[in-house]
Amino acid sequence: MTTSSRYLAFTRADWARLRADTALTLTEDDLARIRGLNDPVSLDEVAEIYLPLSRLLNLHIHASQALHGTTGTFLGTDAPKVPYLIGLAGSVAVGKSTAARVLRELLARWPDHPRVDLVATDGFLHPTRVLEERGILRRKGFPESYDLRALIQFLTDVKAGHPRVKVPVYSHLVYDIVPDRFHVVAQPDVLIVEGLNILAGERSRQPTPDVFASDFFDFTIYVDADLAHIRRWYIDRFFALRKTAFADPASYFHRYADLSDDDAETTATGIWREINEPNLVENILPTRERAHLILTKGADHSVQQVRLRRL
Repeated sequence: MTTSSRYLAFTRADWARLRADTALTLTEDDLARIRGLNDPVSLDEVAEIYLPLSRLLNLHIHASQALHGTTGTFLGTDAPKVPYLIGLAGSVAVGKSTAARVLRELLARWPDHPRVDLVATDGFLHPTRVLEERGILRRKGFPESYDLRALIQFLTDVKAGHPRVKVPVYSHLVYDIVPDRFHVVAQPDVLIVEGLNILAGERSRQPTPDVFASDFFDFTIYVDADLAHIRRWYIDRFFALRKTAFADPASYFHRYADLSDDDAETTATGIWREINEPNLVENILPTRERAHLILTKGADHSVQQVRLRRL
């Protein structure tokens, strides 16, 4: 372990020891079900990285639940149950969705908070029709492509203890919000919110001057990697999608299914350089140091370092 002004830095081996005696109950079958496309997370990685993280979060959640009860006692009220909110951010193709699903599975196995839900901020993207009207369809994923008012209202309602809060459903197949379909968040013990820009805090991009999405999270995680590694992972994923999702005639990207390898490389590289890399450099990466914990991956997609912010 090394120290810096704001973070404690752990090697993979040092962090793995913080698992203590926490049992690994996730199986290979469980992992196969939740592993993302082209994200080769292993059971060893779960045991060495995510299991210690789940132990840390369990301790934080337990302390938060106790504080909530103490505040209720002080006020003489029976306050509604409020979920513990975890925010998980990072670039396209860095593996944040897989990380979020692994954490959901692990946290749900702790006895004090068995109900763990997960939502992605994709549901708060403006519909394609709106993005086209505003001329920003090719900036999907940039801060201006999200309905920030709706996202902040959702987080407000969750933290207010509302029994049922709706999230619009986004389809990656059709590349759009699905009309009249919603995911209902019904007062889970823990809610994980995963997205590109959830740690952003620039006032010019907020619907109100003093409220940020990041204000609502009890704990935040950033999945990090060298830009060159993420670019390679994005291109590799594009190749994998040619044979899976893109092959579906209903896919918005079906036109890419029959590209040659050379054309696929050129197309994926172009999309990365024109859209995803600028968004990462301009909007996502600058929020990294706002996270409570940073997972840094190496070229093989495995986490090599963990940085935990000092309290």
